[in-house]
Amino acid sequence: MRVKWPGRQLLGRLRPRWPRTRRGQRRAVQAVMLACVAGLAPMTWMYSVADARVGTTADAPAQQVVMVFGAGLWQGRPSPYLANRLKAAAELYRDGKVKVVLVTGDNSRQEYDEPDAMRTYLKEHGVPDERIVSDFAGFDTWDSCVRAKKIFGVDRAVLVSQGFHIRRAVALCRTAGIDAYGVGVDAKHDATWYYGGTREVFAAGKAALDAVFKPDPHFLGPRETGIGEALAAQER
Repeated sequence: MRVKWPGRQLLGRLRPRWPRTRRGQRRAVQAVMLACVAGLAPMTWMYSVADARVGTTADAPAQQVVMVFGAGLWQGRPSPYLANRLKAAAELYRDGKVKVVLVTGDNSRQEYDEPDAMRTYLKEHGVPDERIVSDFAGFDTWDSCVRAKKIFGVDRAVLVSQGFHIRRAVALCRTAGIDAYGVGVDAKHDATWYYGGTREVFAAGKAALDAVFKPDPHFLGPRETGIGEALAAQER
């Protein structure tokens, strides 16, 4: 005797069915198109805001500050992606295009310290310690941009990140009130690169919400004077 699985009928009822009438089919197509447009709107916004303000280290304008966003550590050292960002920032400093490097990353737990690892790497590549300022609460791109403006007093900056992320960084920093130019560094097209590019599609949605609602970062705290002090010391 064959036993009927009761869930089979339920799945049949839940399975979406294509409308039978032309009017219903037309509305279904319109709904799909509207969903696609809504899904791509944040990416369109990011590109429209940032695309003309992204280039290479050679294209970057002279600014007082360059911001480097964290991108993970491997056994306490910068990941290859983060190392490429730091190399570009060190190049900008050596070429005299920037005076201070602001490293912004995650130090939410004692055993994980992106800013200190970034500082160590920069010093190894010719950037003096007194020209490096650390933001230990850059937990995401929006937090880093808002804190750079409100806590560190950054009004203009060159931003450094990978190509798949730099437009979001520029768009969010400009929303936060920073006149930003982005340097998109090269990256090997490996699994991490493809993951990063795919992730940006979804991250763009959050970025658009951040731009609209402008939430406070996870942590603000008191005003930091490190950048002003570093610039003043250089001018003496």
